[in-house]
Amino acid sequence: MPLSVFAGSLQVNSTTTTAVVGLSVTPLWLTIAEVLLTIGAIGVLGTLLTRIVREVVRRAGAPKSMVTSITQWLGVLTLLAAAGAVTTVAGLSSYLTALTVSGIAGLAISLALQNTITNVISGVLMQHDGIIRLGDDIQFGQGGVRGEVVKLSLRSTWLKTSDGVIIVIGNSNLGSGPILNYTSLVRLKKKLLT
Repeated sequence: MPLSVFAGSLQVNSTTTTAVVGLSVTPLWLTIAEVLLTIGAIGVLGTLLTRIVREVVRRAGAPKSMVTSITQWLGVLTLLAAAGAVTTVAGLSSYLTALTVSGIAGLAISLALQNTITNVISGVLMQHDGIIRLGDDIQFGQGGVRGEVVKLSLRSTWLKTSDGVIIVIGNSNLGSGPILNYTSLVRLKKKLLT
C-alpha cells in the first residue's frame, strides 16, 4: 500500500474521531424527565382512549365480558406504546431495532395466548364439523361428564347436567377427548355419508 493512501486514511479517521468527540451529551436528569413525561402523556392518552372506546362499545350493546376484554387489550396496547416511546426517548431505539422488538413481542404474545389460540382453533373445527350443536345431549370422556350443550363459543363449551350444574369445558380438551353424542345420530349419519 503506498504511503500517500495510508496517510489519507489516517487523516479521514482522525477527522471522524474529532467529529464524534465534539458531540454533546444530554444530562441524565433531563433524560429521566423526558421519559417520565412521555410515560405520563401516553398514560393519559391511553386512559382517555380506553374510556371513549369502552363507552362506545357499551352503548352499542356489547356484553360486559366483551367490554372488559376490549379494555384489557387497550391497556396492553398502551403499555406497548409506552415501552416503544421510552426506548425512543431514552436513545435505546438505535440498539433495539424494530425487528428485534417485534420478534420479542410476537414471541411473548404467542406464548401468552397459546392455550386461547388452541381452544379457538378446536372450537372452529368442532363447529365446522358439526360434531355438537346447541341442545345436544353429550358425554365428554369415558364415564365422564354428561349434559345438554347450552352454550357454544370459540373458546369453550357449556354443559348443563341433569342436576342443573353448568360445566365449562375448554374446546381443546373437548376436541381431544372422546365425545358421545346421544341426540344427533341422524345428523351425524348424514355427515358420514357425504
